[in-house]
Amino acid sequence: MSLESTAVTDYPSYDLAIVGGGIVGTTLACALQATNLKIILIEAQTLDQSLQKPQAYAISLLSSQILVELGIWEKISAKIGSFNQIKLSDADHPGIVPFSTQDLHRPHLGYVAEHKVILAALNHQLSNSSNCQHLRPAQVLTIDHQPGHALLHLQHQGTLLTIAARLVVGADGAKSHTRSLAGIKTKGWKYWQSCVAFTIQHQAPQNDIAFERFWSSGPMGVLPLPGNRCQIVWTLPHAEAQRIANLDEPDFLAQLQPRLGDSLGTVQLVSPRRTFPVQLMQSDRYIQSRLALVGDAAHCCHPVGGQGLNLGIRDAAALAQVIEQAHQQNQDIGSLDTLSAYERWRKPENLLILVFTDFLDRFFSNQVMVVVTLRRFGLECLRRIPPLKLLALRLMTGLLGRQPRLAQRS
Repeated sequence: MSLESTAVTDYPSYDLAIVGGGIVGTTLACALQATNLKIILIEAQTLDQSLQKPQAYAISLLSSQILVELGIWEKISAKIGSFNQIKLSDADHPGIVPFSTQDLHRPHLGYVAEHKVILAALNHQLSNSSNCQHLRPAQVLTIDHQPGHALLHLQHQGTLLTIAARLVVGADGAKSHTRSLAGIKTKGWKYWQSCVAFTIQHQAPQNDIAFERFWSSGPMGVLPLPGNRCQIVWTLPHAEAQRIANLDEPDFLAQLQPRLGDSLGTVQLVSPRRTFPVQLMQSDRYIQSRLALVGDAAHCCHPVGGQGLNLGIRDAAALAQVIEQAHQQNQDIGSLDTLSAYERWRKPENLLILVFTDFLDRFFSNQVMVVVTLRRFGLECLRRIPPLKLLALRLMTGLLGRQPRLAQRS
């Protein structure tokens, strides 16, 4: 019997198959946990392997509201950092733009959480779920999209198996195999830069400030973690990033210290350094029949401002809302009519952030005198004009644009 004529009842059947068990994919599963939809979460790595990712993320106010409503926040709040101030600066120019909690009348402006902390809490939340099944380690080989369902052909622990799903969600990262199998093209470019990411520990009495420092070589983000630690993402041209990352620790710290200034005092390295190239990418489509893309599978932006994961969490909450509403109204959750609401919502909002982060990187990594003068004038306007400052802060914290219902409950 051909695949085209095979009935869905011939295979294990699910309402939703989420390909990618990282933070974004697992957030989507948690957001639909209260429904009676039958969900399978497919991940290529074991959970232990997934938890080893040595990364920390800025968590926006909007993302924190979503995690509160998912029941995740109370599990991670004691293990994450928070910041009450954000300071933007152009290299060593004295015109620093400060943002504070008074600008938004909120207790914090954002948070910083390690990958393992968020992912472990999300998986714990799903551990007793009656409607969500994990399949890991498992790899998707091919997907056959059919009118009423999709057939996913998988390899799991050396065994080939096939499952059916009314909707497949690609949450499998920037190199998404799900997106490639669907033939969805992307637009964008690779930057001339790579990031060096690492964690330091310092002796400064205050650890509640996030710094974004723009240098001609690229931006440097400094985010506070518990235990007087900071996650640093240092953007440099490719060759310089590799050189810096391979220096002996004393030489590396000697190069780092002038970039940090005196605010943190003497620092020490408390994690390995890792490098990764930077790219901007937007998928031509976020959806097709029986398929939706979320997170890095749909888009990637420059890490300046720490927006990447937050866009993915927002995607997950938005898609969950669209799916849940369709399900409650007895509509087909995998149809183009249903999924187009998700694409219309998230694609333009993500594009705004992609353009914004690209502009920041190019504008501040430029030493043409007229550009330097213009941007320093712009920073001064940002510092002195409250409505402009508030607009920028709302954009950085995720409070600008349409908010998912999940976040509005907080």
